[in-house]
Amino acid sequence: YITSLDQIRTLDRKQEVPHDGPMCDLMWSDPEDIEGWGLSPRGAGYLFGSDVVKRWNENNSLDLIARAHQLVMEGYKYMFSQSLVTVWSAPNYCYRCGNVAAILELDENLERRFKIVQPAPPEDRGVPAKRPTPDYFL
Repeated sequence: YITSLDQIRTLDRKQEVPHDGPMCDLMWSDPEDIEGWGLSPRGAGYLFGSDVVKRWNENNSLDLIARAHQLVMEGYKYMFSQSLVTVWSAPNYCYRCGNVAAILELDENLERRFKIVQPAPPEDRGVPAKRPTPDYFL
């Protein structure tokens, strides 16, 4: 399993996410208020607790894990004494979740600031143009 940032650097990240293995685990694993590791209800990846985050951050000389790929209604959510943050960048996900989005900004001193992005009102949303079906699909 992955224990260091150097191991992540060696992964071929320009690929479709496989159904198992390190890339799958990085993409689909989520923090949870548990100790250690647990099975993810997503059917891929794992759940991990504060002890896992603490050990990872200590072993890799990090103060913060910034992650995404998990809906949080407030746009961002800190966990585990602010040693991990999830940032969600799609307001009103799938046009039905009613969530806001966030952008994490770090200044030159690594001070954190979040910009919150509200969903566009329905009357301001454009409808994507329909493209004609290419002949080779007919």
